[in-house]
Amino acid sequence: MDWAQQCVVVLGLGTHGGGVGAARYLSRCGARVIVADRLPVEALGRSVTDLADCPAIEWRLGGYTVDDLLGAQAVVVNPAVRPDDECLAALAAAGIRRLTEIDLFLQACPAPIVGVTGTTGKSSTTAMLAAMLTADGRRTWQGGNLGGSLLDDVAQMTRDDWVVLELSSFQLFHLEQSAPRFAAAVVTNCTPNHLDWHPDAVHYAAAKQRLLRLIQPRGFAVLDPGSAGTCDWRKQAAAPVVAAWQDDRIPALRVPGAHQRRNAACAAAVAAGLGCSRSAIERALGEFRGLPHRLQWVAEFSGREFFDDSKSTTPAATLAAVEAVSGQRPVWLLLGGVDKGGDFANVVPGIVEHVAGVALFGACRDAWYQVLQRQRREVALGVRPSLAEAFAWCVERAPADGAIVLSPGCASWDQFADYRARGAAFVALVHELAARENSCRALSASLESSCPSACDS
Repeated sequence: MDWAQQCVVVLGLGTHGGGVGAARYLSRCGARVIVADRLPVEALGRSVTDLADCPAIEWRLGGYTVDDLLGAQAVVVNPAVRPDDECLAALAAAGIRRLTEIDLFLQACPAPIVGVTGTTGKSSTTAMLAAMLTADGRRTWQGGNLGGSLLDDVAQMTRDDWVVLELSSFQLFHLEQSAPRFAAAVVTNCTPNHLDWHPDAVHYAAAKQRLLRLIQPRGFAVLDPGSAGTCDWRKQAAAPVVAAWQDDRIPALRVPGAHQRRNAACAAAVAAGLGCSRSAIERALGEFRGLPHRLQWVAEFSGREFFDDSKSTTPAATLAAVEAVSGQRPVWLLLGGVDKGGDFANVVPGIVEHVAGVALFGACRDAWYQVLQRQRREVALGVRPSLAEAFAWCVERAPADGAIVLSPGCASWDQFADYRARGAAFVALVHELAARENSCRALSASLESSCPSACDS
């Protein structure tokens, strides 16, 4: 579409890069761009400064009205804008075209695109699939919900490239009902999530299902037959459905957990369907080390291992994490934050079977405590206001062969800007602890070498 001289509102600049990418892209296409966000400029920080090279942008920060939008030919909606937002209803009533940053990318991208969604595992599946395509000799781009915007790179893409796009329920809900653009699609699983944004679980699942209806006629979809949440979704797909690989076809992985093997099975089925060689698939999986904040190994010292799984913002994701680590050593879990409407009760029995202790922190720590203390199996429980205090509680109790895992099962917004900031804080705590212990060991060694032992006198 020719955006030159058109007035386009970017509704919700946000802090994850999508709004910035859309505003910059439209500005370069010659559009008159208005950026509207309810947050003030100081809260948006780098997102505003990143657009300093687009001086023609008009700003409506710290609040806006419906009238700020009604003169536009199109509005690019940030995924975080809620479905019941009054502005969306006004846009629909006025007949103004509503798009997303993903819509802009789908229209501009010359390369074939694979869409990946699911409640858990979509980021790892996206990264695994991109690694497989790369190992097969194809220039590959990955983005979407992973962060940033591929609109900044679209001018460099060709028809011979491949794109793997992670898509959240928010992005899919707001996606325009355009012509099918996906060469293939994969849904890892679906369990109720984001019920503080979606009205109910049916609404959430319907957003995920939209991806299956946007597959090109010659494309295909991959569903995990072991996922109860998607077992009846085959009828939603606009193309043939292929099952994920059986587990015995997946080689040994560096990343722990049965859930990672299921992610690998989904990614491998897509890669094989796109013509990748088995050797490329196995090589990519053998070298895959995981993604930041997704059950990523941080360090090991004094016999204990530390894992950062800050991206786990649902109880189901936390259960998968502790199941993955507990087969190796006792788990001491850091759990808490802001409840997104997930079902604690159904997953808590599984969690307590795999942990030795749980440190609860953040806004919903008391709610978690009420559920956990009703379990028959005895698990050490600590309730602390902050992540740092909860971390210290675990460190005091975890034995030399234990693992301390940050897998909060909740959103981060009570104490951190996002899950990345929460994960970075955990990693910093681990490194500080390692530095202290190393310093103590060095001091002890120095004292032993300078002072004669009493036994030697």
